[in-house]
Amino acid sequence: MADAAAAALPPSGKTAADESFPVASLLLPPATRRAVMAFYRFARTADDVADSPRLSGEEKLNRLDALAVALEGRPAGPAAETAATLYAEVNGNPLLLGHALQLLHAFRRDAVSDHCHDWADLAAYCRYSAAPVGRFLLDLHGEDPTSFPAGDALCAAHQLLNHLQDCGTDFRTLGRVYIPRNWLLAEGLNHAVFAEPQTSPALRRVFDRLLDNVDGLLDLARPLPKLIRNRRLRLEASVTVAIAERLAQALRRGDPLAGAVTLSPAGNLLAFAVGIVRTLVPG
Repeated sequence: MADAAAAALPPSGKTAADESFPVASLLLPPATRRAVMAFYRFARTADDVADSPRLSGEEKLNRLDALAVALEGRPAGPAAETAATLYAEVNGNPLLLGHALQLLHAFRRDAVSDHCHDWADLAAYCRYSAAPVGRFLLDLHGEDPTSFPAGDALCAAHQLLNHLQDCGTDFRTLGRVYIPRNWLLAEGLNHAVFAEPQTSPALRRVFDRLLDNVDGLLDLARPLPKLIRNRRLRLEASVTVAIAERLAQALRRGDPLAGAVTLSPAGNLLAFAVGIVRTLVPG
């Protein structure tokens, strides 16, 4: 199994700066930043495997299994190096490594499935693809597990926003669609609509339905900063909520099929400022 993971994959081209969820930002405590970056690099490796256009489903699963082996502290070959590094950075902590293993459930699904059936299916996917990121950060900083539900909601909101941003690219390059299929069918649409150069009124209604659910998740996420004891992580959470709010607004106005819908540097700076002010100013 480890031998099957030995060949290197071409880099995805994505970096921490490309994520809407701030990864290991300077707001985080310096003492934990190395572990956070190790977690990010592990996740990026697994994502590259699941998204590789030149690997079969079986080959992808073998490589993801090799990453799981390395998370257990066992030798798994050079392609599992990021998992071995994460194991070392957290000193083999089973609680933290368990969140990394949870991520692999989502990537295994990506390796063999190209769509989500309905909202429940998409929410279950986010439970494995997004929630472990927040839970890793919270556990790494010794936060109370009562913060998990709000953290899960924030991570799911960012995951859904990323899915909407990338919906055209995901379909054209991977044949993958995360927007619930039954929502599309209700509007008389099929997956081919994501190959169009712009969003039709029917698809816009589907996008807005997804954004309505994102708004609901953000309502659940807003209490998160007040639940966090670590001051730096509290600031990070507040900024992350503000970024999601602004990105959701941008996706209400913009067309992800016609071009990239992202926050400008000024928009990111404003979200950063809003998050900081919300944390530092009472009320």
